[in-house]
Amino acid sequence: MRFFDQIVVSVLAAAKWLALPIVILLFLQWPLRSIIGIYSREANDLGQWLFALYVAASIAAATRAKAHLAADTVARNYSAATRQWLARVAVLFGLVPWSIIVLVTSWSVVRDSVLLVERFPDTGNPGYFIIKLALLLMAILVLIEGLLELTPTRRLRSP
Repeated sequence: MRFFDQIVVSVLAAAKWLALPIVILLFLQWPLRSIIGIYSREANDLGQWLFALYVAASIAAATRAKAHLAADTVARNYSAATRQWLARVAVLFGLVPWSIIVLVTSWSVVRDSVLLVERFPDTGNPGYFIIKLALLLMAILVLIEGLLELTPTRRLRSP
């Protein structure tokens, strides 16, 4: 499990740097379109697939950091042991099945897109399949994180 934990850590560490090129590409679209007159659509397409990867990793990072929305109003009155038990139950019956459902239902669509090296419909630029791959990346990272939360050696932080 330590191997999978290190994979998630590495992917999230690399993905956080995607924010910089995304911001640069968003900024460059206007001058590329209005001043230079070319490559604004390419910058947009590249920004879209970088953003998809960034969001996929961000959802997994939020799950890992326990930064997602949680109903805490009632739970803060529970003991730490009860909150940890509830968190494990939520992972077991919510997070893990959700990630598996996403993986199973999207697998064939993503596989076909990758095999076709699907392009952006508007521009014909390559890379649209990366947006669909980001869906699988998100589901895999969240599934790994959920399974790690269920291991006895992993101590859940109180919500």
